[in-house]
Amino acid sequence: QVQLVESGGGLVQPGGSLRLSCAVSGSIFSVNLMGWYRQAPGKERELVVIITDGDNTNYADAVKGRFTISRDNAENTVYLQMNSLKPEDTAVYYCNAVIKLRPRDYARNFWGEGTLVTVSS
Repeated sequence: QVQLVESGGGLVQPGGSLRLSCAVSGSIFSVNLMGWYRQAPGKERELVVIITDGDNTNYADAVKGRFTISRDNAENTVYLQMNSLKPEDTAVYYCNAVIKLRPRDYARNFWGEGTLVTVSS
């Protein structure tokens, strides 16, 4: 069974930093897109950033210059380094990955369970 296992959320003061990790566990063939989304209280889930298997990235304007995504293709893991955090970054952060389970399969969308990031003094 394929799972996305997230870690690294928590409480941080404004201006602080956190690093999120998300590892793909289970038997798979390949991981294409990986990324992070977030959902703040009372709001819809929104894109934070995605990264292709060729390391092309697309950041939301709200996080450009503050957040950095990276991935380890050998470990099927994606990271999100979040710096200069603001109270408006408070949200549940969800890992997303587009995965082929077998060579002839269509790629499927998988989600992690989410990790809470709270930015508050």
